[in-house]
Amino acid sequence: MKLKIIAMTAAVLITGAGFAEAASCEANFKVSGVPMMTALSYRTWQEFPKAKSAAVLKNLAMAVSAEGFSGIKVNKELSSIDAYQETTGSGRIQTLRVVARQKGAGVRVDAVFDIQAGQLTSKDVVRTGLCNIISSAL
Repeated sequence: MKLKIIAMTAAVLITGAGFAEAASCEANFKVSGVPMMTALSYRTWQEFPKAKSAAVLKNLAMAVSAEGFSGIKVNKELSSIDAYQETTGSGRIQTLRVVARQKGAGVRVDAVFDIQAGQLTSKDVVRTGLCNIISSAL
């Protein structure tokens, strides 16, 4: 009986570790910086099993455009997308970088959105926008 309980506990721990690796874009979202004092950096990522970075990159570029970004530059060699937006009328841009890197049989997509010191935005709006972009990977 003890062996059965130990085996079940081990199975639960192994399954739990799998869930940590497959965390959602929303769960991986982080913000760094001090509002109004320093630049703010919004970051998130998600992994997609059984995907190819070239196909994912094309889908991500279309999603970046759909989210209203300008100056979209796709670098196939680096598997990255750089873009910007200017929404305040001040001429001060906000930048976006999305990277789709092959990781074994899957792809990890990282997104970073930076705003300049003195600019503010809603964390929820940024999280939704970044996760919309990332979810378009497949």
